[in-house]
Order: sequence, then C-alpha cells, then structure tokens
Amino acid sequence: MKKVAIIMGSDSDLPVVEKAFGVFREYGVPFEVHVYSAHRTPVEARAFSLDAKKNGFGAIIAAAGKAAHLAGAIAANTCLPVIGIPVKSSTLDGLDALLSTVQMPSGIPVATVAIDGAQNAALLAVQILAASDDELYEKLLKSRAEAAEKVLIKNAEISVKYHL
Repeated sequence: MKKVAIIMGSDSDLPVVEKAFGVFREYGVPFEVHVYSAHRTPVEARAFSLDAKKNGFGAIIAAAGKAAHLAGAIAANTCLPVIGIPVKSSTLDGLDALLSTVQMPSGIPVATVAIDGAQNAALLAVQILAASDDELYEKLLKSRAEAAEKVLIKNAEISVKYHL
C-alpha cells in the first residue's frame, strides 16, 4: 500500500495535523510526518516533493498557516495529489491561509479542505489510495454505512421524543 506524507510548515501546526493520524491508523494507511517550510527550507521541500513517488507515497497533505504557500510549493514539484490544510493562525482566523491554499494557478492543482480540516484531508487521502485498493475501498464503504446508521438512530430517538 502507498503511504501518505503529512508536511507541516511549522511544528506549531502539529495540534491540527494530529487529527489526521487517527484516520490513517483506523484505515491502516501508513504515513510519515515532516516539517518543511516553503519559505525557510525551500530546497528540502522541493527535494522531498521530487522524490515522493519514488519513496512510496501516493498522496501528500501539506498544512500551513498565514501565507500558506507550502501546498503549492509541494504541488509544483510532484504530480502526486496534494491536499492542502489551511491552518488558522493568530491573524485573520485562517482566511489568509485558506485563500493562499485554494488560489492555485491552472495546471498545478491543490485539493483544499476547510481551515484546520485535517480529518477530511486524511479521509480524502484515503479515498485517493482506495481508488486502486479494493480492501481500502471496502473499509471506507463500511465506515460510511456505520456513520449513516448512527445518524438514523439519533433521528429515531429525536422523532420519538418530539413527536406530536
């Protein structure tokens, strides 16, 4: 199975990206976590991106706040799918990071999840890998069915309680 890389622009992004770890563990998807900055370590970020496919990765998640150029810098140097997580910082409530992550030029796509949306980033990475892994796809189907069942149980409870 391919693995997923989680790249943070700073270790201060760790509390956000940690939410992805449980998703990968739940689905049995191997992952690695690294800190590379688009601005402070551009050479290392580029080298990681260029070698990602060769090193067994199937998708890359890039989390960054403020200027948030990390996902774009990673995507510029690989043809693997890149998922950006805009991280809420102390300024602009993450809107700056969201706009920096989502506004990519044509030809260099970055899938972007919600501000601090590490769980959805991880699920999207799992879905990408599941496109060529039937066992992983079945795990996703089972998980969706279980989630739907929980909602239906809550619906039944609420309906009984508030039925007029």
